Amino acid sequence: MIRIDPADTITVRGATLRRDPAREACFKVVYLHRDLHLSNELSDESRRERCHRDVNNEIQSLEIAAQNVADYPDAPWDLRLELARQCWDETRHAALKYRELLARGGYKGEFPIANTEWAVVCIEPSLEGRLAIQNRSFEAGSLDSMRSEMAVFEALDDHETVAVLDALMADEVQHVRFANVWIKRLAERDPRVLLRVATAMTSLRNVNAALTPRAGEVSANGLELRGSDPATFQVSVADRGASGFSEAEVGEVVSQDLRQRDTSLSGAEQLQRFIEAVRPTHRGTP
Repeated sequence: MIRIDPADTITVRGATLRRDPAREACFKVVYLHRDLHLSNELSDESRRERCHRDVNNEIQSLEIAAQNVADYPDAPWDLRLELARQCWDETRHAALKYRELLARGGYKGEFPIANTEWAVVCIEPSLEGRLAIQNRSFEAGSLDSMRSEMAVFEALDDHETVAVLDALMADEVQHVRFANVWIKRLAERDPRVLLRVATAMTSLRNVNAALTPRAGEVSANGLELRGSDPATFQVSVADRGASGFSEAEVGEVVSQDLRQRDTSLSGAEQLQRFIEAVRPTHRGTP
């Protein structure tokens, strides 16, 4: 556990967050969805914005992993090595997405950015809490979104984008997996680890509640933001299984996803959809 200096924190809508990492002057840093340029289409501008956002997100992942190495010098060596390897992976990812941004005619600072992942993860005082939020939550969620995106771009015959996403996912699976392995390993040594993880996840839910778009809010480019909208990405059961989540954990994520998508479903209908979602795992197919 470390102590976070209050001078290194900011408050956004009542939520205490870690102050932003350094960014070049060309970037406009914001904190809320309403200040971002967002889109749900596949226009050239929309794809540039997504690429621009991805570059910053990969840099945040690098910064978080590096900060964990610096903040917890007494963590097990093998865990620190995993974090160092993650730094290398995220560096390659950021460079890959930046090349794509330039190829699409984009440039640094074209759109506002938000360092939300850094702000949420690095406010946590424990390494276990940070791994639970960043690797087991944010990066696990990226497995779901990237798998869904791959299906879209495959349908568009955009094989280059599919190949990039596939390469990123190979690394992300390992980032989630080592967090799962180490949280369990550390909890076996010290049961208090589970309390730290639970506390971190409660903090994450509180921050999400504070930062979720309010009814009627729109993005900087006029896109309506509805925080109560159901998720647009389906849970990738196979990828989460490969990342070290148990069947029970995957089942809980799928159940939550179903409830968010259609709260009008009966219990029997939700159960049937759950069975259909997890069945590939039992067959051993991806």
